[in-house]
Amino acid sequence: MSANNYQPQINRMKELIRILNEADVAYYRDDNPIMTDLMYDKLFDELNGLEHDTKLILSNSPTQKVSGEILEELTEVRHTKPMLSADKTKSVADLAKFAADKDVILSWKLDGLTIVIRYENGELVQAITRGRDGIIGEDVTHTVKVFLNVPLTVPVKDSFEVRGEGVISWKNFDEINSGLEEPYSHPRTLASGSTRKLDANEAKKRCLEFYAFELISDTISHYDKEEQLLFLASNGFDVVPYKRIYEPSTLEEIQFEVDKFNPKEYRFAVDGLIMEYADIAYGKSLGATGHHENRLVALKWEDELYDTKFLGVELATTRTGMVSITAILEPVTIEGTVVTRAYLHNFDIFNSFKFGIGDTVKVYKANKIIPQIHENVTQSNTYQLPMTCPCCGEPLVVNATSGGTGFLYCNNSECPARLVQKFVHFCEKTRMNIEGLSERTLEKFIGRGWIRNFGDLYELDRHKDEIVNTEGFGEKSYQRLQASVEKSRKCTLDKFIAGLGIPMVGRHAGRIINEHFDGDWNAFEQAIIDGYDFTALPDFGQIMRTNIYTWYADEDEAKFWRPLLDKIEFIKENHTMNVNNNTVFSGKTIVATGKLENYTRDEIQAKLVSLSATPASSVTKNTDYVIVGEKAGSKLQKALNLGIRTLTEDEFEDMLTANN
Repeated sequence: MSANNYQPQINRMKELIRILNEADVAYYRDDNPIMTDLMYDKLFDELNGLEHDTKLILSNSPTQKVSGEILEELTEVRHTKPMLSADKTKSVADLAKFAADKDVILSWKLDGLTIVIRYENGELVQAITRGRDGIIGEDVTHTVKVFLNVPLTVPVKDSFEVRGEGVISWKNFDEINSGLEEPYSHPRTLASGSTRKLDANEAKKRCLEFYAFELISDTISHYDKEEQLLFLASNGFDVVPYKRIYEPSTLEEIQFEVDKFNPKEYRFAVDGLIMEYADIAYGKSLGATGHHENRLVALKWEDELYDTKFLGVELATTRTGMVSITAILEPVTIEGTVVTRAYLHNFDIFNSFKFGIGDTVKVYKANKIIPQIHENVTQSNTYQLPMTCPCCGEPLVVNATSGGTGFLYCNNSECPARLVQKFVHFCEKTRMNIEGLSERTLEKFIGRGWIRNFGDLYELDRHKDEIVNTEGFGEKSYQRLQASVEKSRKCTLDKFIAGLGIPMVGRHAGRIINEHFDGDWNAFEQAIIDGYDFTALPDFGQIMRTNIYTWYADEDEAKFWRPLLDKIEFIKENHTMNVNNNTVFSGKTIVATGKLENYTRDEIQAKLVSLSATPASSVTKNTDYVIVGEKAGSKLQKALNLGIRTLTEDEFEDMLTANN
């Protein structure tokens, strides 16, 4: 097909998706419709028709409800062809020499996570990260499917791969980062961490986008790089913005085009430009080194250094207790903006600069965006870092990561900055499921003293007037919140226990406790008082047993959960009472791994319980069966090594049918 067959339709589809998604937000989130139902249906039908005609469906289309898959781990995948880097230079003169007498393509070098997406028979089948060596990456199909702009289907039946960059815009970076327990220092790390999340629902909240820069195929060929990019655009992909520079070109012409690429005006983080030969065959003929391909070169920004003075630091405690360190600087103008702060990533980096008040430091803007300290010229080493928490005043400690890097921490469990995450955990959908209490909302409520323990969540009506007048709230928002709070008053023991935050005692352990104690909190608490050995339960080890007793004996922890007990009602789920003891799986220990077609993670656990089987989370020599779904990882391999019988979902169902 020609490159532009569907371009007008694709442009209209993107416009419709934008309009309809804005209408959804206005209707469902803001209670402020921006169009009539009739108009919405008309636009929706138009989009549906265009998707049918073009055979193209984008991941953020309101006609699609991409499921939020949750994986146990990311699996490794070998690339069909190694992903090499580009040669690097900081000289525009080198670009001019590279271009010589050839047409070249100049484009942004996006600073995100490089991703390869595979398509077969018109459908997205797999997405893989570049990986550290460009040979083996990680399977991130589940999260890439919930990016804002990735085609889920395309009107091309040939098999091909698209290479591109997973990115988060500066605007979304600032908005998302402000609500994270540990803010990221750069959109690149946020994009990378979000793409590699095991829970696609969480990744979906991060507003990730994909920009293509290369097509790889044994059957689809192009002679020219621009032709290749137009082909990708015509099949629904957003491509990296580029400029074709025709031969012959001079240094002045190259410099003129380079200057047009202004990173301060671009919506994504970039770390330079890429120049590539337009003639694809010629570029490939140049071969490659072990590190980079000779067909392209990267222009890295020159970092201009500026002198200023070090004035001290600003500490900020995050929700995990980690304390960030920001250097306070004498104001200095860098590329048109006044810089007064520079983030110091950890305690070790702070120490390496040997600061003293008034020291002369050299600063720059990394990638022309983020202020950084290059060096401390004076190094008087007289500045003493404040070692008390800025939030609660308790002493700070230095903890080292597994790699040996030191970070500042506040270990005060009652520090207001740390409380937020406890409540976020408790309110999550898979736990008590209280909608309307996001991290930012909880932060406001806790900061104003309305919430001090879990029980206070069920007495928010005492603060109705204040809540209604809180920024971002109103009468309808308050009513929705109250309805969700009231609904959560009736809960099962497993969700309640999972929400309490007992270390290593989560949803799976909660289900086991729920089954063993028949959903009875009093029975569970009495077992603790009587010294019950929890290692007798399936999948419970000594550490989990110790954690339960340590948690229960902690008086400070009890202040959070005890006020809750007289405000909720424990209910029992039907499947705990309708157990069939006469099945082929009765008494068997079964592990489910990978993505199942007909069951969610919770549903397969409940199904196994109803069959009088014991669901387990890890494969051991005592495991009887392993049910294997798509993208099963290390658990499948361990089952094979131990000689444990594996079942596909169909085989599992067939055994049930035969048994009946």
